[in-house]
Amino acid sequence: MRKLTFIAFLCTLLLISCNQEEYSEASSTSNQSGIVFKLQKEGYEGKETRSSENESSPYDQLYYFIVDENGNRMENIKSYYKASTSEIYAEGLHKGEYQLLVLGIKGNAIKDRAIVRTPGHIDDEWLAFPDDLQKPLEAEYFYSKTPFSIIEKQTADGIQETVSISQAVIQKRIMSRVDFDFAYNNPYVQNAVTDKTLSLGKIKFYTTLSGNGELGGESNGITNTISLNQHTSYYFFMPMCNGSTFHGEITLSTRNYLKEDRRQIYNFDQETLTANHIHHVETHVNHPDDKAVTMLITPAAYNAGDHTLILQDDETKEVYTNASVRKFNTAQPLQVSVTEEGKLHIRFYSPRQLNNVLIKMQLPQVGNEYFDLAYFDSIPAFADFFEEIPLIQRTAMCRTESGKYIEVHKKTELELAKAVFKVESDDPYWKKLQEIEHGWTIYWGLYGGDPEREDGGPVGNWMGIRPVHCRESVAFFLNFTYMIDMPEHEQILHDNVDKLYDDSKQPVKVEEVLRKMRAGRTLQVGLVYTGNGIVGLGSGSVFGAYQRGWFEHYSNTYACSIMFHELGHVMGYGHSSSFTYGPWAEQLMNNFYVNNLKKMPIDSPSYLNSSKNPHQYK
Repeated sequence: MRKLTFIAFLCTLLLISCNQEEYSEASSTSNQSGIVFKLQKEGYEGKETRSSENESSPYDQLYYFIVDENGNRMENIKSYYKASTSEIYAEGLHKGEYQLLVLGIKGNAIKDRAIVRTPGHIDDEWLAFPDDLQKPLEAEYFYSKTPFSIIEKQTADGIQETVSISQAVIQKRIMSRVDFDFAYNNPYVQNAVTDKTLSLGKIKFYTTLSGNGELGGESNGITNTISLNQHTSYYFFMPMCNGSTFHGEITLSTRNYLKEDRRQIYNFDQETLTANHIHHVETHVNHPDDKAVTMLITPAAYNAGDHTLILQDDETKEVYTNASVRKFNTAQPLQVSVTEEGKLHIRFYSPRQLNNVLIKMQLPQVGNEYFDLAYFDSIPAFADFFEEIPLIQRTAMCRTESGKYIEVHKKTELELAKAVFKVESDDPYWKKLQEIEHGWTIYWGLYGGDPEREDGGPVGNWMGIRPVHCRESVAFFLNFTYMIDMPEHEQILHDNVDKLYDDSKQPVKVEEVLRKMRAGRTLQVGLVYTGNGIVGLGSGSVFGAYQRGWFEHYSNTYACSIMFHELGHVMGYGHSSSFTYGPWAEQLMNNFYVNNLKKMPIDSPSYLNSSKNPHQYK
């Protein structure tokens, strides 16, 4: 009587479940009375990497076979691989010396044009890559060779076959990983990088793996130019053939805020690449702009800074109705300042983004000339940007308005607090904003309402205004104060002067209307509750409209007439005048606004798309 038992060994389980099992030859899903081999991936050797490896992820493909003491492939045995437990089961083996050979693949081997053969002997070729691959590998390849024995022992029950395994089945990568790291002296140089490429010298890599784990073959020494623009720039290579060194050059392309391009080449040379090892090619970037002070804020740099937005749907009522932190003048929607901590603060009351923005600074202790402080590829709608000014940390070279470069010494927060700013942009949208000469100051109030309640918590004729309405009020008042100085607007008033009259039915001159419209005003804006039949409220310092008015002022002449009706009250006119229930509000201004929307700063409702906002009142 013969019995087969096995000596179990402990291995850490590093593979998670797969949806299917891979089988070799005849398989059995229930009979696990044979030998159990537990697979384990070994992590990379070398320095810590920028992205941690997920060792628990399963293989995408797994191949294995067992050879006898002569290296011949064992046939007529039953075995299968259970991915969910990372185990290979085998039965049908008897007394003798054996080796388990395992090849695991993680990734897309097809892109590597990898060929997996079926060896009959341990020395036969098992894995092969083309000699003209000409690129890094896409997948990771794991290999192990594990010897084990089956011996016979005499027991009281007869001869017993015992499996002896001296080591765990540890899978190691046959390829190496190369990380390309860059160190910058100035973070804004890093923001300015437009392209990074790698050109390798004539390097010959091994192209084959035998069942015995020996590497062979060689590539043709040609590798295509490799882009290093990935967020994590790491690449897989087979070990190099004897006599080869890992060498080449890295080309770094940058641009500055003046749209000037620069190209630098850095050479590197590394003796060897070791399997299952992480190698680092480190490039220390020395750039002509290292001492420059100008903050180059690309979209990627903006996002990396984790800057916030104002008047968003998740902003609390305590914040957006607090005039000390949420207030703006339509003639200055882009607010630029320095915080007490020496940070540049940009806050933008606008439904649209602004492109190509140059912020210039003047410091009394430096001189009368402005110098370039920050350049934004774009400032997002309702941006709230905070970033430390480099002059807090170091002396820097600054470009003045006259084109000269001057050295500005490190400054304290108190010194920076005296800064004066100037904004320049070639964006047509900025030109329109600059044409708003007579700005109105806007802030927001609840007037007793509660926006956290589903019905807005109405009190009298008011309900709780929400951020979705606040954003629309920004759009409307930017357009209205822009309209004030439009030549076409002034012309329509002159053409219809006979339709302008006050509450006593007395004629009102165009000059008086323009004076009142252009007078600096401060309004607390709210949301009107329609349950009492009221759709708008207005006075010298109060402005409110119903939800539909805020959402449809772009194209609905009735909704627009409500807005101008209340503006008539703001200007001091009552219901007997033409500025409320009369031609100014209900014929001239509402139609002019809708018909000339495309000429205004906020020329479309699509910037906000408020009518589809889930936070509106139902």
